[in-house]
Amino acid sequence: MSLQHLTHNRLNGVTGGIWRDGNVVHKVLTHRRDDAPGHWASSADPAHWNYWRREALAYETGLPRQLGLGAPTVLDIREVGDEEIELLLEDVQGHHSSQLSVQDLVETARALGRSQGRKDLPEYPWLSRGFLRDYSTSRPADWRLLEEDRAWSQQLIKDHFPPELREGLHRLHLDRERLLSLMQTVPRTVCHLDVWPNNIIRRPTGEVVLLDWAFVGDGVLGEDIGNLVPDSVFDLLVPHQLLGDLDRRATRAYLEGLNEAGWTGDERLVRLGICASAVKYDWLTARSLETASADQHTDYGGDTTVDPDARYAARAAGLSLCARWAREADHLAHDLGIW
Repeated sequence: MSLQHLTHNRLNGVTGGIWRDGNVVHKVLTHRRDDAPGHWASSADPAHWNYWRREALAYETGLPRQLGLGAPTVLDIREVGDEEIELLLEDVQGHHSSQLSVQDLVETARALGRSQGRKDLPEYPWLSRGFLRDYSTSRPADWRLLEEDRAWSQQLIKDHFPPELREGLHRLHLDRERLLSLMQTVPRTVCHLDVWPNNIIRRPTGEVVLLDWAFVGDGVLGEDIGNLVPDSVFDLLVPHQLLGDLDRRATRAYLEGLNEAGWTGDERLVRLGICASAVKYDWLTARSLETASADQHTDYGGDTTVDPDARYAARAAGLSLCARWAREADHLAHDLGIW
């Protein structure tokens, strides 16, 4: 059987390759790539969000099981060279990526709630620290474009980003530091930190399996849901028309999961964690303005062209949600007396 190379973020300096060989998935982790852009460079710092050994350590220690979350079965972990590790993982069968329904994503949120509401969460020195701030503020973005009428007058932007959305996204950018600070007021937990449809498989048994444990670490209640909901539509994996329904149902399922695990805190704090997470996608506004007049637009893997109007309609819907979340975070902070 021939090897099948699998879709992944080729920019990430930690990833040396991912492929399927029969019923085994191979993933190479490396600290040797010198072709990765600076904002995707691998790190030897165990607390850094892109620490190159973290995913191997997560599997070696059985971290997903300790968190009560599903993950592929580990078949082998091999040191294959200087600063290179090869993971051999189960090829999990089930609904994945664009095959996932809203209900599948809702059950993912519930599983995360059951995990993150527990009091006996493990601690390791190699769990990431400060992911949201460090990742979101390291994305390359030409912020000058937010102020340029010419950038907002591009046809794709005019067609999908109305003036009120421009205003909301500008306000989101101005409030970036405030939103990052608000995240520090939410109860902490261990988060996966990269939950989106490409990292989810729902087995035929109903079990939710999470892939790609490279970023796992310290986060706050709701942070994974704040990633899951908008990132389900940005790459055309879930119809953006379902975004409002997904937001409501995922939030409720996550809260139910927390309660099932014994968490008894103020639900408004959880919603604050979800809403303030919108700051992660602040950079995507500038990126969307920068690429709106590109000759072609490609999918996540960069292999297939996508319809520009579909891409920008989805981007607008996801960023509109982020702008609304940012406003909601302000109201929640006021109601909670945070400031």
